Amino acid sequence: MSAIDAAVIFVLSLLIGTVAIVAGVRVVLDRDAGVPNAALTALVGAAAWAVTSYVAGWLPLVGVLIMLVVWVGVINWRYPGGWATATAIGVVAWVVAVVIVYAAALVGIVTPEALGIPGA
Repeated sequence: MSAIDAAVIFVLSLLIGTVAIVAGVRVVLDRDAGVPNAALTALVGAAAWAVTSYVAGWLPLVGVLIMLVVWVGVINWRYPGGWATATAIGVVAWVVAVVIVYAAALVGIVTPEALGIPGA
């Protein structure tokens, strides 16, 4: 993969993650998430997912669960409402990201590997 391909995937992933988190916050908290705040949350969440994946991703099932808890923890840190609210935001964000990636893949814009939300 070239540096340009990696940069394009990174930017698309960040955009998809940002849009998905904005949607999740609007649906769950019924308020504006703020695009810069959502972008920072997507960026920190992706970095936390990557680090946790490196450290614990090799553990069958447990590794993925740890990665999800860390990702939801980032949402919990960035938005009010506690763990249940952060989990709900994460679920909505994941669904939105899957829909965006699926729609973009249907029209040939991206391949399904272009992700902004972990595991989407």
